[in-house]
Amino acid sequence: MKLHTYVIEHDLGFAPNPFFGACTLACCKADIRKYAKVGDFVIGTGSVKVGRQGYLTYWMHVEEIITFDQFWNDPRFTLKKPAMRGSAMQRHGDNIYFRDLHTGEWRWVDSFHSEIDGQLSLYNLRKDTSRTDRVLVGHEFAYWGSAGPKIPQSLSDFVVKFQGWKCNFQPDRLAAMLAWLSQQPERGYLGEPADWAHIDL
Repeated sequence: MKLHTYVIEHDLGFAPNPFFGACTLACCKADIRKYAKVGDFVIGTGSVKVGRQGYLTYWMHVEEIITFDQFWNDPRFTLKKPAMRGSAMQRHGDNIYFRDLHTGEWRWVDSFHSEIDGQLSLYNLRKDTSRTDRVLVGHEFAYWGSAGPKIPQSLSDFVVKFQGWKCNFQPDRLAAMLAWLSQQPERGYLGEPADWAHIDL
């Protein structure tokens, strides 16, 4: 078991998507999605630009790893397909990619990762799909958004300050972080994404 930690540069409820009963990581963070295993933990911390560096945004226990097609076709995740004229939760759906049944080519729906006019963003498609065809799913999670607790100084080695991620922690350090997480009793979607304060909802 490993714990993967990174800083969330854009906390919009898209990556991760903590809505509708499951926390999913389907876009961005391709390295984490590629190398994480069932049973691992993922934590995301806040960014400097929203004044949340060193604060916990979310944690999730990776309980399933599925492909984009499985994600798209699974009725459990239908509500995670974006509706760009819907609520903020609906607009930031992350269930956006699937393959054409006949050609195997990638297809998409309009989403936060589309171009402004709703057309496909080749940059985001490549970033999201070229390295891995994996979506992380956790039903045991806590997402605070802009209201997460500050990570203690004794656990500061779990705070990533730049792009990238860390996962090679010694067993005693991993145990210490998991013990602290267990002291945070709340679960599920607990607060709005930090960047919602800067967009038109």
